[in-house]
Amino acid sequence: MNLVNRDTAVEPSPMGRGLMAVMCACVVLVVGMVAAINLAVPMLAASPLRPSASALVWIVDSYVIVFACLVIPGGAAGDRFGRKGVLLGGLVVFAVGALASAAAPNVAVLLAGRAITGAGAAAVLPNTLAVLLHAVPAQRKAATIATWASMTGIGGVLGNVGGGAVLSGGSWRWLFVAGAPMALGLAALVGWVAPVSARHDRRLDPIGTLLLVAASVALLVGIVEGPVAGWGSALVVAGFVCAAALFVAWTVVELRVEHPLLDPRLFTSPGLRSACLGMTTVFFGMFALFYVNASFLQYVKGFGVLRTGLGVIPLTVPVIVGARQVGRLVGRIGLDATIAVAFGFVGGGLLGLSTCGSHTPYAVYAGWLLVTGVGVTLALPTLSGAITGSLPQALAGVGAGLQATTREFGSALGVAVIGTVATARFASALPEDLRAGGAHTVAQALAAAPGRADDVVAAFVCGADAGLRAVGVAVLVLGGLVVGQALLSRRATR
Repeated sequence: MNLVNRDTAVEPSPMGRGLMAVMCACVVLVVGMVAAINLAVPMLAASPLRPSASALVWIVDSYVIVFACLVIPGGAAGDRFGRKGVLLGGLVVFAVGALASAAAPNVAVLLAGRAITGAGAAAVLPNTLAVLLHAVPAQRKAATIATWASMTGIGGVLGNVGGGAVLSGGSWRWLFVAGAPMALGLAALVGWVAPVSARHDRRLDPIGTLLLVAASVALLVGIVEGPVAGWGSALVVAGFVCAAALFVAWTVVELRVEHPLLDPRLFTSPGLRSACLGMTTVFFGMFALFYVNASFLQYVKGFGVLRTGLGVIPLTVPVIVGARQVGRLVGRIGLDATIAVAFGFVGGGLLGLSTCGSHTPYAVYAGWLLVTGVGVTLALPTLSGAITGSLPQALAGVGAGLQATTREFGSALGVAVIGTVATARFASALPEDLRAGGAHTVAQALAAAPGRADDVVAAFVCGADAGLRAVGVAVLVLGGLVVGQALLSRRATR
């Protein structure tokens, strides 16, 4: 019974294909929720909850930042308590958070529900890969990792399309109502098809985890609340000061504990440092675009939510068509040149999108999405390989968690920065009589002056353009730093 030929060992069995499908569906669910919520922003802004501009950013980011900070502890918990059990628990927590969000009577409860959902997602994502790697033979591990990694990108696309379909029902609550049974259904499938793996006596790092979450939240408080409270206000200054102090405290704790959440000494490697900055920068740009794209297509182009979800597809065409060609390009022009070209396309695409206004045809807008997508296609596998290659094989799990953390943290920062810049510019671009009413969102301005839609939309376009320009320039500058550091580190090792 244990004697199998080579072909049988390489090809997945029907049960193996079923396990792969279920694990990939889990990934799509938790990653898709990051993108789908952006489509609901206009609905949320016009809802009876009446969230402020900063509250809208927090509704998006509370899920992402908890997800980012807990994804490494989620993997460690799976190692210690059992990957299948932690994965099942994560799906149940995800469902509970989704239901709490769907039933939220106010913004505070919605934020709590989003944070709970993010904690569930952090338990799901790393353990899907861990379950797969435990179940597949050694010959299929590389292919399994590649398939799993592709789902983290496809999940964003399916989140936009699926979220648009769900939200076309007319209420933002449907997005969370749909998420709960999907999570519970997947939990049932996981319980059926996933094998039980051995546990490892790896200690958790609760203090390091709490410090990282607190530092990240404090940083976002400073960024998000700046336009409303004022950059010199006590709240904003305290946010930045606390973030700096907490990051220092986190570093000190991580250097002293036996099993750190993330060992800061890893970042003494210039290659790892630049690759992590690069991954954070790509997702910073991509999710900043997702945040503005949904509102731009709905408010400015008049798209419905389903058409808006489909409207971002040009960004993904290069990923689908050209992902397999990236390795060849690296072999032809080199790693550093490929990364430089990638950041040029991402930053240039965002700057191109910042020139699109009310009268710009969607075909032109889609063309700039395509340009941005080329950059993302070149960047993701290249930077992912650079992170993996900068770590010893024994730290492969840390590398996977580090990639997830940099992606989600970059996403959270992108939403926070573009939301901050766009809100400030929108408020200043409104006519003085509307500005006097204290409107900070399109929904607030339209509710105050329903007959002034053209003025409100024009102000929104000014804000969106300013946000995309700021993010595009930031991507180009940070990309230059990534390439420059990589070149210097290679020159130093010669």
